[in-house]
Amino acid sequence: MINMIIVKTPGINGLGKTKGTRNAGNKIIEELKKISVNEKGEEIDIVNIEIEEIHVNNENLKEQEELVYENALETMGRQDKCVFIGGDHSISYSIGRAFLDSCRNENKTHCLIVFESHADCMHSLKEPTHEEWLRALVEKGFPVGNILIVGLRKVEKQEMEFLVKNKIRIIRMNELNNNLEETTDVLMEFANGKELYVSIDIDVVEPAHAPAVAYPEAGGLTARQMIYIASRIGMMKNLRVFDLVEIDSEKDNQTGNMTIKLAAKLVGEMIA
Repeated sequence: MINMIIVKTPGINGLGKTKGTRNAGNKIIEELKKISVNEKGEEIDIVNIEIEEIHVNNENLKEQEELVYENALETMGRQDKCVFIGGDHSISYSIGRAFLDSCRNENKTHCLIVFESHADCMHSLKEPTHEEWLRALVEKGFPVGNILIVGLRKVEKQEMEFLVKNKIRIIRMNELNNNLEETTDVLMEFANGKELYVSIDIDVVEPAHAPAVAYPEAGGLTARQMIYIASRIGMMKNLRVFDLVEIDSEKDNQTGNMTIKLAAKLVGEMIA
């Protein structure tokens, strides 16, 4: 049995738009406890999975960023699989840095698959927000050839220029819709032989299925498509790190916790 941990990571740096994501970790864990068996028919033994929380101060962005990095790096050093539940997508900058350093320390090849409706490649600030964390991670040294963005459908001009210049690979929604199974094969082949970090911004999903987000974009993955992809990726032995971000649990109270329930199902598919 592999060693696994779930880390609640309530980091937010979303230009004031993502405050409702702070408590998503607690809500998702509560919902996950109601799922005894996932869709693959595998038991989810949440009682015996270590659960921790990184206690961050959202008002001190530099301290928050470094605390998430340090905790993530330490956790990756002692666990086979690490799951981080945000918070907004800014936490993925620190987690990505930790993953990069962890793999370099172990002399292992690494890759990052990002499920996102936005590119998150705006010009980076000193403490990267959820709008430029990926660009900042590239500028920190993450190899562009080992990054794949899935589900992209809203890109600013400066972001497209950055993606094209760096030849970052993209799988758009049309490719997923045309042949979901075959395109998922492509994802798995991309990650074959590498340590894998998967980052899921819940807004990659169609807003009708995951409404509790700050920046909804029409035309996303259905809940069923996302569960299918998560289920297959969850079977990969080289999945080392997984994060799930941008769930506004306060907004979700108005929709019967639909987004939280989907998030819990995704975690259930990825950990078992």
